[in-house]
Amino acid sequence: MAKKVEYKPRLMTLYQTEVIPQMQQRFGYKNIMQVPKLIKIAINIGVGKSKEEPTALKKAHEDLRTITGQQPVITKAKKAISNFKIKSGDPVGVTVTLRRERMYEFLDRLITTALPRVRDFSGLTDKSFDGRGNYSLGLKEQIIFPEIDYDKVDKIRGMTVTITTNAKTDAEAYELLSLLGFPFKRSSGGVKISTEKN
Repeated sequence: MAKKVEYKPRLMTLYQTEVIPQMQQRFGYKNIMQVPKLIKIAINIGVGKSKEEPTALKKAHEDLRTITGQQPVITKAKKAISNFKIKSGDPVGVTVTLRRERMYEFLDRLITTALPRVRDFSGLTDKSFDGRGNYSLGLKEQIIFPEIDYDKVDKIRGMTVTITTNAKTDAEAYELLSLLGFPFKRSSGGVKISTEKN
C-alpha cells in the first residue's frame, strides 16, 4: 500500500528548512523554539455604511471567501459613530483569520502573485511594524488576487492584512518576513531596522 504523502505548503517547508537555521545564525538563538514564527494572518474588508448598501456586505463576504478559501466573519461596530450614522452593533465589514497551512498558502499567493500585480509596485515599507513584531499592510484592490473574476466585480474594495508573529522585536520580525520572501523596499534616507540582537 502506497504511503500517503502529506502536503505541506511551500513557505512552511522553506521556514523549516532554510529560515530557522538562518535566523539561528543571525540572532544566536540557542534553542530552535526561540526562533520567531508566524502565528496568524487576519484579512479585513471594511464596508462602512452597510445598512445603506446591503449588497456591499454580501459582495465583500464573497470576495474574501474567494481569496482566502475560508468563511469570513462579519465585524460589527463596537461603538456608535454619529458622523457616519453607524450605531453600536451595526455590521461594518468582514474578516478572516488564517492559521497553519492556509496562512502559509495565502502568504505565498500574496508575495508571488498578488503584490506583483499592484500598479507601480516598488516594494513594501519597513515602517509598518507595530513595535511588537507584527506587520500590517493595506491593499487598495481585491482584483490583484487572480481568484477574483474581474467581470463579476461590482466595486473595487481595499483590505487590510495583519501578520502576527511571536517575534519579540520588529527587527526579528523583519528578518523572518524577509527570509520568507517579503519584498521590502530598500529605505532611502529612512531609518533601517537593525537586525543585530542586543
